[in-house]
Amino acid sequence: MRDFSHTSIAEPAVFEKRLKNAPQKPGVYIWKNSAGAILYVGKSKKLRDRMRSYFAAPRGLNAKTRRMVAQIADFEIILTTSELEALLLEMNLIKQHRPKYNILLKDDKSYPYIKVTLQDGWPRIFTTRRVLEDGARYFGPYASAGAARRLLKQLNQLFAFRPPFDCKDDKFNRHRRLGKPCMYYDIKRCLGPCVPGLVSQQEYHATIEAVCRFLEGKSEQIVRDLRRKMATASEEMAFERAAYLRDQIRDIEKLTEQQQVLRTVATDQDVIAFAREEGSAVVQIFYIRGGKLIGSEPFALQNTEDEDNQRLLTSFLTQFYDSAAQVPPHILLADYVEEPAIIEQWLRQKGGHKVEIQVPRRGEKKKLVDLASQNASQKLEELRLQWVNSEQRAIAGLTELRSLIDLPDLPTRIECYDISNTQGTNSVGAMVVFEQGIPKKNRYRKFRIKTVDGANDVASIQEILRRRFKRASESIGEELALRANGQSDEQDTLDTYDKSEATSQEEAIQQVAEGKTEQRDDSTWAEIPDLILIDGGVGQLNGAIEVLRELNFDHIPVAGVVKGTKRDRFDLLLPGASQLIVLERTSPALRLVQTIDEETDRFAKQYHRSLRTKSTIKSMLDDIAGIGPKRKRALLKAFGSLDGIREASVDELAAIPGMTHKSAEELKSLL
Repeated sequence: MRDFSHTSIAEPAVFEKRLKNAPQKPGVYIWKNSAGAILYVGKSKKLRDRMRSYFAAPRGLNAKTRRMVAQIADFEIILTTSELEALLLEMNLIKQHRPKYNILLKDDKSYPYIKVTLQDGWPRIFTTRRVLEDGARYFGPYASAGAARRLLKQLNQLFAFRPPFDCKDDKFNRHRRLGKPCMYYDIKRCLGPCVPGLVSQQEYHATIEAVCRFLEGKSEQIVRDLRRKMATASEEMAFERAAYLRDQIRDIEKLTEQQQVLRTVATDQDVIAFAREEGSAVVQIFYIRGGKLIGSEPFALQNTEDEDNQRLLTSFLTQFYDSAAQVPPHILLADYVEEPAIIEQWLRQKGGHKVEIQVPRRGEKKKLVDLASQNASQKLEELRLQWVNSEQRAIAGLTELRSLIDLPDLPTRIECYDISNTQGTNSVGAMVVFEQGIPKKNRYRKFRIKTVDGANDVASIQEILRRRFKRASESIGEELALRANGQSDEQDTLDTYDKSEATSQEEAIQQVAEGKTEQRDDSTWAEIPDLILIDGGVGQLNGAIEVLRELNFDHIPVAGVVKGTKRDRFDLLLPGASQLIVLERTSPALRLVQTIDEETDRFAKQYHRSLRTKSTIKSMLDDIAGIGPKRKRALLKAFGSLDGIREASVDELAAIPGMTHKSAEELKSLL
C-alpha cells in the first residue's frame, strides 16, 4: 500500500482501494480536503495513472503540490468519452469552483466586453460582462472596465452613436414620444435616432457597422467611405456636412496612428507572452487585425508558483478563450502548451474555422512575441509595486487591529455584517468577507430578512447571524458525521463507469461543459472568521454575542463599528467595554476598518435598492386587473421602467404583444 502519512486521508486502506478502481480512461479528477472543499481540478486521458502520481515520494513533488497533497482527504472522478470532453469539463469546473491550487485568472468576476446590439432597430453599443447568444456582436474581453469605457468614449466622439452610458431604451422611447432629442445631439455626440427625421435607419446602421469595422481594425475602409461621402457632400454644396466628415476623418486617422503597423503580418492573430516572478505572473495579449496592433491587454494570474511555463500557458489559454468573443485563425505563443492538438480542436469548434497555434523561434513573428514579453515584464513590475504597497498596508492594519482588540493571531479572515431598509420595508442583511485585508467577493452573502417586522436592526442582525452560523454548524457537522461513518461526500457510483447510467452521466457532463450548472459550494459556510465586525452600537453588538453563544460560536472575537454622525469616525466597541477604542486618523487600522465597513454598507444598500425597485414595480402593476406576469414582462421589456410605461401613449401600450386597446386604456387611466 502507498504511504499516505503525508496526507489528510482518514482511512488509507479505503482510499487506496478507491484509487485502484479508478479506470484508465479520459476524465476529470477533483481533489478535496477534509471539509469537502475543492482543492484542485485536473484532467487526464488515463485517470488512474495521473491520480496515483500524486502519492509517489513527496520529494519528487514541487512545493506547491506537496502543500496540496498534505490537505487531500477525498476525491471525485467524472468519466468522459474523449480528451476534448475532459478539457471542456475541466474548464467549466475550474470556472465554477475556482479551486485554491489551480492556476486562475486574477479577477474573481468575469471580464468586460463591448456589446453591439445589431438585432435592434436602433442598435446600442455599451459594456457588459455577459456574452449571450442574442444576435449581438461582442468585442473583447478587456482586462479592465476602465479600458473598455475609455475606448467607447472615444468611439462615441468619432461616430456619434447612441451615448453608451446614458441612452437606455426607456430614455430613448421617452424622447421618441416627445419628438425632441437630448443634449447629446446638440453637442454632436449622437445622431438623434430617437427623433424621426433626424437620421435614417439605413444611415444609422451604416454608422454602427463602421464602429464594428473599427473594432476589427479595418479603419482604412472607414476612411475610404468617409472620403467618398465628403466628396459627395462638397459636390452638393453641403459644406457643413463635408466639414463634419473632414473632422471625423482627421480624428480617426489620429487615433489609428497609435496602432503600430506591422509590415510582414497580413493576417488576424493574437500574440501571447508572459512574465513571472516569485509566484506572480502576467500574460500579455496583442490583438493584431489586418496587419495592425489594434489593442493589447495584460491579465494577471494567481497560484502560478512551482508551475512550469507550459502549464501556465495552457491554463491561461483555456480560461481566456473559453469566454473570448473572437478566436483568430493564428495564435502566436512564447512557449509550448500541453496537448496542442486537443486545444486547436477545441478552438476550431469555438471559432468556426481552422486555428493554428505557433511558437515562433525567429523572424518577425518572434519579434512580436518578444515585444509582448517586454510589455508583460513592465506590467508585472507595475503590479508588483501595487501588490507590495497593498499588502504592506493590509498587514499594518491587521497587525494594529490585533493589538487593539488583543487577538492571539492576525485576523486573516474578517466578516462584517450590516442591515439596510427604508422605514422597515424591504429589510435586508449583508455579509462581507475580507481575507488578508483584501475583499473576497465570491464569499459575500446577502440575506432577505424574514422574521422581523419593521425597522429593528438588533433583531435583524440576530436573524442573519443565526442563519449564517446554523449553516456553518450544519456544514461542519455533516462532514464530521460522514467521516465518523467512514463515508465521504461522493458515492462509489462515480468511481467506476456504469453503462446503465451512461445517459444521465453524459447529460450531467454536457450540462457542466455548457456552464449550465449553478450550484453553490455549501462548504464555504464552514469557513469560520477570525474576527466579526458588526455595524452598529451596543444593541447590535450584544444581540450578535447572544446568537453566537446560543450556537456555540462565542469563541470568535466580535467588535462593533461605531461611526460618527457624518461618517467621519469609525471607532471600535468591544463586548462589555464602557469606552470606545478610538482609531486615530492616520491609523492603518482605521483605513482597514473603514474600508470593510463601507464595503458592507455598499453591498447591503445595493441589494436593498434592487428589492425596493422590484417591489415598487410589482406592487403597482400587480394591482391592476388584466395585467398578468406575461403582460408585465412585455411592458417592462418595451419601456424599461414604471415611468416609461406611465409616459407611453395608449397606442404604444396597445402595440405591445399580449396587450389590447381596452387593456391599454385601463392601464393608462390607472397610472
